[in-house]
Amino acid sequence: MIYSVGILTISDKGAAGEREDQSGRLLHQLVEALPGKVICYEIVPDEQEKIQEKLILFCDQRDLHLILTTGGTGPSPRDVTPEATQEVIRRSLPGMAEVLRMQGYQRNPMAILSRGVAGIRDKTLIVNLPGSPQAISEGWALLLPVLPHCLDKMLGDQSECGA
Repeated sequence: MIYSVGILTISDKGAAGEREDQSGRLLHQLVEALPGKVICYEIVPDEQEKIQEKLILFCDQRDLHLILTTGGTGPSPRDVTPEATQEVIRRSLPGMAEVLRMQGYQRNPMAILSRGVAGIRDKTLIVNLPGSPQAISEGWALLLPVLPHCLDKMLGDQSECGA
């Protein structure tokens, strides 16, 4: 199966055209290994309402299997991606975010400052990733082995998991 994917970059400077979106571009490349196809890609500023609107649009009208956000997960006052995502998801998957932080910490202690979350809205998995290309690469290596299984189960696969 080829999974339909949306990428949402959260960046004030990126949305204003003042910074190139390296993280979003990297995610485009990495998604192919899922295997996935990027259906939607947008850049929005660090504004909770705009982030929520895009996530809801991507989930409810684009029927995406996976949305990857990049940026806006840190402790600064404008980093509101986790809050926006929490408002949109219906079921949380805290283990994904916990592993990203803890494994990231082994390479860079600042990784534990990420407040990213992961969760499901209907039949769409949303995962918040930091804005740095290095964090994206390292995080993707952790997520890739579990994403197909998670997406298949989320989409209704009834096969046994524990064998």
